[in-house]
Amino acid sequence: MTTASQTASQRDPIRLEIIVASVRAGRIAPTVAGWFAATARRRTEFDVGVLDLAETPLPQDLSGGPDAEAFARRVGAADAFVIVTSEYNHGYPAALKTAIDTVKHEWRTKPVGFVSYGGLSGGLRAVEQLRQVVVEVHMVPVRQSVSFHRVKHAFAPDGTTTDEAAIDGAQRMLDQIAWWARTVRGGRAHDRYPG
Repeated sequence: MTTASQTASQRDPIRLEIIVASVRAGRIAPTVAGWFAATARRRTEFDVGVLDLAETPLPQDLSGGPDAEAFARRVGAADAFVIVTSEYNHGYPAALKTAIDTVKHEWRTKPVGFVSYGGLSGGLRAVEQLRQVVVEVHMVPVRQSVSFHRVKHAFAPDGTTTDEAAIDGAQRMLDQIAWWARTVRGGRAHDRYPG
């Protein structure tokens, strides 16, 4: 079966799904993801969706079912991803690992960027682990990332930030994601991925 991303023309918008990894009560994840989604939506080459794992019931035993199938379809329809993740005990949230493991072929060849947050580390240790994991499912992690150190001080009440490094990093990351998404789209039009 051909997916939407395989049949899209080079001029079609790039379907970018922002995955919100934290599911904890009292999380700041929606604020961080909301800021990044607003940033991406200001760019006309992207069609942006937000996939919040707190609202996406996936079985931890990976047994499948209607929710897992719906999630796989949404992943399959996307051209690229940005994962917004916190760092818990030097790692990333368990819900995110379940989400990655729930899907198989639909991740393949798709670029992925990371927006991380936390205390002094800014979530960077979680991202280092994630880079290893996403390669195993044949995704393409882009070089540029965004991190928020001391995240509770990084955002104004309206969800904006004045963190120039994050603002600049987000644009650079989106540039890289767009390049990879267009390149993969062109490659898929000519040949099947051998993975």
